[in-house]
This record gives sequence, C-alpha cells and structure tokens, in this order.
Amino acid sequence: MVAPGPYHRPVPDRPVSAHRRTDTPDLPRADSELPEGEAKVRAVRSMFDSIAPRYDLVNRIMTFGLDVRWRRRAMRDLNLSAGSTVLDLASGTGDFCRELEAAGARVVGVDLSYGMLANARTDAPLVQADILRLPAPAGSVDGVTCGFALRNLVELPSFFDELARVVRAGGRIALLDVGRPTNPVLRFGHGIYFGKVVPLIGGALSDPAAYRYLPKSVAYLPEPPELLAMLQGAGFGDATHTLLWPGAAQLLIGTRDG
Repeated sequence: MVAPGPYHRPVPDRPVSAHRRTDTPDLPRADSELPEGEAKVRAVRSMFDSIAPRYDLVNRIMTFGLDVRWRRRAMRDLNLSAGSTVLDLASGTGDFCRELEAAGARVVGVDLSYGMLANARTDAPLVQADILRLPAPAGSVDGVTCGFALRNLVELPSFFDELARVVRAGGRIALLDVGRPTNPVLRFGHGIYFGKVVPLIGGALSDPAAYRYLPKSVAYLPEPPELLAMLQGAGFGDATHTLLWPGAAQLLIGTRDG
C-alpha cells in the first residue's frame, strides 16, 4: 500500500481563495523564456494553487467537455480489474480519482499543489507530494494514471523511472497530455484556438498568467517517438501512443515489463 506520509489526506483547514488573481508569481511573461529546474517547480505549484477553485469549470469550457471523454478512454485502455490499487498522479481536483473509484479501483491521489487537493471532490485518500519522488514502495501498485501533467515536470526520464519503480510487473499506466493534430486544417485551427482563445477564456474566468503559460508549456513535451523511447527504456516495453480526437490530446499506455 501507499505510505501515508506527513501530508496524507490533506483537508482544507486553511482557506483557498476563489478570488481571481491577475498574475501568478514565477510564471513567464509573454515575451520571456519558459522556466526550468526549481523555478519551474515553484511556478507550477503557484499556478495550480491559483487556478484550483475554477479549474474544473475552465477545463470543461475550453475543451467543450472532451476532457471527460479523454479520461474515460484512458480508463478503458488502462484495463485494470476492480479492486486494483491505482495511483492518480497530478490528481488535481480528483476527476480521475472519481472515475477510478466508480470502476472499483482502490485509488490514492497525489499532487504537488495544496490548492488543488484542498479543492478536490473525491473520497479517495490524497497525498501532497512531488510525483518525481513518490511515497510508495517498489512494486506496490497495479496501475498509474496521470492527466495533463507531463509538460509540467522538470525531468521526464526520472518520472518514467519512478513509474517503473512503483508499478508491479504486469501493471499498467495511462498518461494523458495535450496533443497536436496531424491533419493540417485541424492543426491550424487548433493552433489559433489553443494559442489565442484559450488564454482569453482562462484569463476571464481564472488566472490570466496561468492560461498564458498553458499553450507555451507544450514546448516542454518531446515528440511522440521520443516519449515512447523514454517509456520503453524505463521498463514499459509495449508502450503505445494515440492521438485522441480531434488531436488535441494524446494518450500513452504501457505495461510494466516482467
């Protein structure tokens, strides 16, 4: 089982304000470079603390509800039986946790942001932790899900190694993140929408700086062949990559080698 650690099941003892901020510390300005290393960790934590109160609302609006379909596809492809122990990493407000619980999984959510955990709507136990250093023994879980967080991590190869450490042989992973359509027409339209419209929606409803960062953060993501090579090298030899309709999301699925 997952070690509870000092931050097991954080509840909102301290208030998390829903007041809309006009800027998030450490996030890049429009003309600046994206942060790296510890500056990136601070920026990501601050950003998600800031946008947590309206995170679900903005996601539903800016994806037209497709994020729900994408998570359900990830759940289907994860293909674990009821009773499986699953870590939901970068669990946010608990969307994946709720889906996993409904499917009969024993799920633990893990997130770096206290604000996200304090605003979570799930009965699953929650842990505040860096998902590059998971508070779980080796081979202790049957599966891992992670939604739209790969680009926010400082070191992807280390993350994939950590997944391989905690997932048992034969266990499964399902990793979702933003994608880029291959169809030229869809790619053009997606580029305009994601780069111009999404920051306006997010800025109007939540933190403008955070939603200016969102389209820029895609630059952190390697191309699919490189992502697959990293996963295969970490111990998920059958890893596959799928673009989800209309190409705005991508799904990585893999089985831990025996």
